[in-house]
Amino acid sequence: MGIADDLMQGLGISDPVIRLGVTGLSRAGKTVFITSLVANLLDRGRMGALRAAADGSLKAAWLQPQPDDTVPRFDYERHLAAMTGPDPHWPEGTRHVSQLRLSLRTQPRGLIAGWRGQQVVHLDIVDYPGEWLLDLRLMDREFDTWSAEVFDRMKGRPGEDAFRAALNGADRDNFNESAAQALAAAYTAHLHLARDAGWSDCTPGRFLMPGELEGSPALTFTPLPPEFRGSPLWREFSRRYGSYKSRVVKPFFRDHFARIDRQVVLMDVLGAIHAGPQAVEDMRRAMADILTAFRPGRAGWLAQLLGTHRVGRILFAATKADHLHHIQHPRLTAITGAMLREARDRADFSGARTEAMSIASLRTTTEETIRQNGEDLPAVRGTLMDGRQAAFYPGDLPANPAELLTHARQGGEHWLDGDYAIMDFAPAPNTIRPGDGPPHIRLDRAAEFLFGDQI
Repeated sequence: MGIADDLMQGLGISDPVIRLGVTGLSRAGKTVFITSLVANLLDRGRMGALRAAADGSLKAAWLQPQPDDTVPRFDYERHLAAMTGPDPHWPEGTRHVSQLRLSLRTQPRGLIAGWRGQQVVHLDIVDYPGEWLLDLRLMDREFDTWSAEVFDRMKGRPGEDAFRAALNGADRDNFNESAAQALAAAYTAHLHLARDAGWSDCTPGRFLMPGELEGSPALTFTPLPPEFRGSPLWREFSRRYGSYKSRVVKPFFRDHFARIDRQVVLMDVLGAIHAGPQAVEDMRRAMADILTAFRPGRAGWLAQLLGTHRVGRILFAATKADHLHHIQHPRLTAITGAMLREARDRADFSGARTEAMSIASLRTTTEETIRQNGEDLPAVRGTLMDGRQAAFYPGDLPANPAELLTHARQGGEHWLDGDYAIMDFAPAPNTIRPGDGPPHIRLDRAAEFLFGDQI
């Protein structure tokens, strides 16, 4: 929303605007979520749990030019064509901030419906990489603190040995730009490998998605061990770390984050469970740190940026629920809620409404029962990325989330009761009927929680 929109809304002479922030870590499905949400608001046949769609008070929806001319438009049409075209495939993931405005014409309900006419509510969807949100935790940490934390959690992660070898060969007493770039390249390679292996806490986030900053001094530094303290390399990397916080991280939150009204945080919980206990604990810690951003009244730089503005509702959504039979969905939701208990308590305590939910923005599977070793198992069937059809039973999630989370918090390296499998399913061939959006699981409930009270 631009300055003119802010001014008009403050004077009460413009249509109401809801700014919905959509974020999540890599492969959580941000692009698919936004695309399917918009498609299902345009064609509302599958949105029965969205009260305004069910009772007919949502009369029409249409896309409008986005209000901010300096932010790229979310490429809805191209992403929808990828998901629902003759050769369905997953669209490209989020690599930068983008925005889309969907305008909703609604008829007020209740006693005022008879004398108040229809109104237009603008839903401004702001898409931003979760990797950038990870940088929030850097703002309250000095270079030495951040470095110590990185080396502590780096142990056992892929790429650790190569980065430490690069550090061992570094000349700490003479700063050299080429050597600095080589160190940054080794550290960036480690971050990519760690993320691909299922780890969540990989900072700085812009190292993973540098955009126009690739190769700049602001992205040419690494954490350093204590023995480098006071050296020319330490002093320059510490300076660049401070510059990264002030010139990259803070403007992002000021320009894009500070005006969010509602927020959805997408999480690939199943992927973390498959990666193992340490990945689950890493995700829990990362999300708890990240979500301090949503705590009104928190002292410090973010509170100054946010001022009196508050994020009213936050949805924590475990994606890819279609990879499980529906009888396991309550267990996935319970694990997600328990994993985020600390973060949710912080937000709830400050007045924000929060919810945990299991969803699939685009349903790719059907359910069936398969027989294995003389036992009937609740499975799902879908098309794999190589085109083969497969029926899949991922394992039985525990009814008590503590069975997973306690073991993870105690530093377990493997699950005590076996492994939990995952498969990568491709979008199913298009069978959408006129008036229906793409098939999903609980996307309508997510919409009702996030903005149903405003339309």
